[in-house]
Amino acid sequence: MKGKEWLYTYRNSQQISSQTGLIGYLRADMGTLGTEFFSTWNGFRDDLNTDDFKKDIDTVINSFREKGGFLSNRDQLEDFCINSDNVFAYNTGVDYGVRVNTKEYAFLMRLNPYKGNYNLYCYCYKKGWLDSHLEKAEKGIRFIDSHYNEKFRIEDGDEIIIKSTEEKDTVRDAPARYVCRYIDDYHFEYGINLRHICEFAELCERTGNIVIPLRASLPNQCYVFVQSENKIGIINKGEMGYTDSKSGNGRPSENRRLVDEMNRNIGVSPAQYEAMKAGSMFGWHTPAADPKNYTEKGTPIKPKNRSHDAR
Repeated sequence: MKGKEWLYTYRNSQQISSQTGLIGYLRADMGTLGTEFFSTWNGFRDDLNTDDFKKDIDTVINSFREKGGFLSNRDQLEDFCINSDNVFAYNTGVDYGVRVNTKEYAFLMRLNPYKGNYNLYCYCYKKGWLDSHLEKAEKGIRFIDSHYNEKFRIEDGDEIIIKSTEEKDTVRDAPARYVCRYIDDYHFEYGINLRHICEFAELCERTGNIVIPLRASLPNQCYVFVQSENKIGIINKGEMGYTDSKSGNGRPSENRRLVDEMNRNIGVSPAQYEAMKAGSMFGWHTPAADPKNYTEKGTPIKPKNRSHDAR
């Protein structure tokens, strides 16, 4: 499993499920002893649930249920999830993904090897339909103004915050956070809403709202050295400025080294660090707030087109 395929191991909207050729999904658990296999089929497209498909899914599932296969028992499943190089680890810490292809179909499996959970969700797709959608979705979701000028792009599955330009204190008027999904080059979903990108732009302009991208490629937080004040700050993704960490008591060179060390310890790369700094200073919609526009060492990549980012 690679890229954004993991997004398709969960239940998606009717629109996305139809476009990707979802046939249905199989859910299974291995019982109290971990050696059983209780399964339930949940269909989506009866017209795609053909004899050829039924033959393929039976072959795929039964082959992995044979002795030594990762669906043969819960111990084998846990060993496969933890030790195999062929699995994708979700950020939940308990879920793992694998994709299995036949000639016509793609089986995207979300695995959980722990007792008390469903151990398998297998989402079944027409392979050509799914791959075509995945390829198009790699271009990302465009956010524009009402004159079709591109403001920024985010990846399929990234989040946005929709926030009023006016300061409001009520819970009702608090910024709203949404997961965004690619439909096509001109449509996307945010939450349960499906919009044309220009319609969305006009709506935001009419209501006085701004959109803040929350890229999954950025950490939720990082440390920053504030040279003008010789202090160490904390940047929160999606927020302007920084908060004082109260941890910088040394000379500037010492504080700078401490920031680098603390960011390394929490897994923040140089590219992410530079993007987080730019976002907190210039806005999270700017190309400089996207780590894709930096080298591994955090050096900016010169844009091919001045009006767009480096992708």
